[in-house]
Amino acid sequence: MGWREGLPVLGWWAEGRGGRGSVWRVGEGRGFRVTGVRRCLGVWRGGRRTACPGRTEVGGGSTRAQCEECARLDRARSVAADTMADDPRAYAVYLAWFGPGMVKVGITREDRGAARLLEQGAVAFAWLGRGPLMAARRAEELLRSALGVPDRVSYARKRAVRGNLPSAGVRAAELAEWHGRAVGLAGWPEALERAEFAVVDHGGVFRLAEAEWGGAGVLAGGLRDGAVVAGRLVGAAGPDLHLARKGSRGAVLVVDTRLMAGWQLDAAREGAVTDGVEVRALEPAHRQGGLF
Repeated sequence: MGWREGLPVLGWWAEGRGGRGSVWRVGEGRGFRVTGVRRCLGVWRGGRRTACPGRTEVGGGSTRAQCEECARLDRARSVAADTMADDPRAYAVYLAWFGPGMVKVGITREDRGAARLLEQGAVAFAWLGRGPLMAARRAEELLRSALGVPDRVSYARKRAVRGNLPSAGVRAAELAEWHGRAVGLAGWPEALERAEFAVVDHGGVFRLAEAEWGGAGVLAGGLRDGAVVAGRLVGAAGPDLHLARKGSRGAVLVVDTRLMAGWQLDAAREGAVTDGVEVRALEPAHRQGGLF
């Protein structure tokens, strides 16, 4: 799942048709039926997909739908692997806020804007600086060592607090405090231009204040052949879709779309009703395709 203009988009690949995206909007009912076995997604380079040579079967409970070889190839050219020191593009360092006391530091290509923050489910964030990749990496390490700010927060922790967050003003105040401490550190890389504090809040984009969170559950353990995922979209954050469940007034099912990746998905029965909303079948081009 990715994000486009503040909306969640599921990416698809269909035999003979290539890739495409389906935008999900709040209030829509959708349903999918899982078929067959889950297979490796292959490797992405420059926005293009190279299929896994062996179409290797992968476990249903993994959030990374790749075989070991394809995952190794992906990591070999990732920013995190420090194999791209000669990358001429500008990078930005950010502080992301997920909940009280739950802040992380990270870097992203400047031309991607806030896409990385939406993908991670950051409820709010602030830029710290911009500059060359290795300067951004040094700043990231500086914050981790000097301030104890991690570079990773588990999705389990993010989900645990998502239904009971403080106001946007409280979120901004906590980020402002961390931002001031960060840019004031000695040893800040000279090549990294500091950014003035400005908070970007995604609470409205994710619809966190509007969804009914009583009885929220998480789809865990992966999918299997014959499983059906259906519901009315009430919100989304990061890779998670928040679906109102049929017959459960106010209850929300959180579906981690990373667990859907690599499966062949067909339409649920047309006309099926989920929580009072008719489920819209998948478009014909999506049938017999896979989610990536």
